[in-house]
Amino acid sequence: MTHEHTLVDMESTKDLKKRWYAIHVKSRHEFKVLDRLTGAGIEAFLPVVERLSNWKDRKKLVAFPLFPGYMFVHITRSHHSSILSVLKTIGVVRFLGMVPGEPEPVPDDQIICLQQLIESKEELDPYPYLKEGQRVRIKKGPLATVEGILVERAGKHLLILSVDILRQGVSLKIDASEVERV
Repeated sequence: MTHEHTLVDMESTKDLKKRWYAIHVKSRHEFKVLDRLTGAGIEAFLPVVERLSNWKDRKKLVAFPLFPGYMFVHITRSHHSSILSVLKTIGVVRFLGMVPGEPEPVPDDQIICLQQLIESKEELDPYPYLKEGQRVRIKKGPLATVEGILVERAGKHLLILSVDILRQGVSLKIDASEVERV
């Protein structure tokens, strides 16, 4: 057997192994896409966290995707039918990857760690993308649409924003769920 033949055999064996891939799905369709994928026999993982949601008359624990708009599928890359089955699923937008048209696998150990974190029921910070110095906009409440700079994180979900009003800085404390990146 030549060296070239060995490389080809190794590549085809690697493609037969199931790998995890991240997919982008339509906003607020994560649970529906999960049901459709699993119903089609495709292994999928949607990291979910439970948060206390305030309703008019009560508080209720509600499940939210940890990464809104994203989930993971466990498929083989060699069979284009696997990739096509995922892409043809209603609600799936695209695979994530650095090379256009080429899905990039997510390392197994990262998925395992994420699954363990979710199973631990620890309180996870679902807003890791907000960083100090970043420009943010308030989404709801009396200050909706006001923009400011994230000055610091005060605890797990509390942010301190610097808002320029009348060319004077004002700092306010606000919950991380009430702002979005600009």
